[in-house]
Order: sequence, then C-alpha cells, then structure tokens
Amino acid sequence: MPEQPPYLRIADELRRRIAEREWTPGDRLPSRAQIGQECGVGENVVRRAQELLISQGVLEGRAGSGTYVAEPRQRVRMVRSAAREQPDGSPFRADMKALGKRSGWESRTDAKVPAPAEIAARLGIGEGDLCVRTAYEFLADGRPVQLSTSWEPYDLTAGTLIVLPEGGPHAGAGVVNRMAAIGVTIGHAVEQPEPRQATAEEASLLGIQKAALVTHIRRTYYSDEGRPVETADIVVPAALCEIVYEVPVGR
Repeated sequence: MPEQPPYLRIADELRRRIAEREWTPGDRLPSRAQIGQECGVGENVVRRAQELLISQGVLEGRAGSGTYVAEPRQRVRMVRSAAREQPDGSPFRADMKALGKRSGWESRTDAKVPAPAEIAARLGIGEGDLCVRTAYEFLADGRPVQLSTSWEPYDLTAGTLIVLPEGGPHAGAGVVNRMAAIGVTIGHAVEQPEPRQATAEEASLLGIQKAALVTHIRRTYYSDEGRPVETADIVVPAALCEIVYEVPVGR
C-alpha cells in the first residue's frame, strides 16, 4: 500500500487535534513554521494541508491574520426534484423557507449575447446565435450559497413580455412559469452534476477558498416538443450546501 502523502498526514493530524478540542471554533492555529517543527515537515506541507482543510470548511484563512478553526455552519439543503416548480416559480425560495432562512437573489441580464460553442450545442442553435444570458447569485440569510448562469435563445422570447427573466410582469417567476406565459410547455429537464474545484471568480463571489470543492450542474429545460428552451450552469459549494435528488417512482 503506497505511503500517505505528507500533507494528508498533517491534515489528519490537524483534524484530530480539532476533534479533541485542542483548538475550538474561532481559535487561531499556531504558525505554519511552528506546526511544521512539531510535525517534522516543511512549511509548504503545512500550507497544503491547511488549504485542503479550508476547502472542506474545517479551517478558514483570514488575510494578514492567519488560519483559524472555522465556526460551524449549517449546510443549506438544496432539493432537486421533478416536482420542484412552485406556484411562485422559486424552488430555491421553498428550500430556504423550509430551513427557516431568508432567501433572495441578485441578477444581471445581458440581451443578445452570441452563444459560445458549448451553449449553442446544449440549446440546439448555431454557434454565435443570439441569447439572453442572466447571471444569478442566490442568497440565504444574505450570504451567497449558489451561483447560476442561464442562457435562453433570443429568438424564442424576443418581442414578448418574458424576454428579460428578471424584468416585466413575470420577473422571477421561474423558467417553467415564464415559458407557459408564451404558450411553451416545459416537458422535462436534464441535469448533469459533476464535482470540480471553484474558479477564482466563483470563490470570490461565494466567499470560499479558491479551488474549494463545488458541484457544477449543467441543467437544460426542454419543451414538450423536445426543443431546448433554457440551459444553465449551476455552481453549488460543497462546504456550504448539500444537494438532494428526489426521484419520483411510478406505481
């Protein structure tokens, strides 16, 4: 059996000392030099171990101050289900209400954005065809917990009251309800989740460590005629949220 890399051994040691209450939430850890001397490793090994624990939410780094034991945070429960569209169009709001949290989101919409190759393929349109792109930052009790970038074909909604997802009389109503307003019935959605590391921009927006673990969900809504009508890239930080899939079972 291969020997465990030194940084993983140090991460396990730090985790053990936290579990045994040598350090408690809010405590500042000794310097990397001191930990390295105690454990017989270099500062770079300690740094890598701490970065791993920061990405897992065990520690938190404070610029110019040091590394601290993270305060415990309740992970937000995100439910993905075939029945998640609510009358007000917001499954996220329903999730937060169930947890007793205040929900909200910030958004920025850009109309007539040329579709990149991957988005065009997901929407069944030509590369460079125009889309409406909306970037979302979802908040629980005022803190960011999820990012999403949505793309809709411009020719589908142009000239209608729903061309801007967060503007007009159907603002914030959700894709299913908005599309219904122009006579498009959503038949199903496809989601492809995969783990990866956060980009620098995502980490900054979510308040997590760069390269922390996230779940990236590629979601596409299809009309009942099989046409893709919206696709989105959803980013959920593993340390802050848990994703639960509800699968309907036929009888």
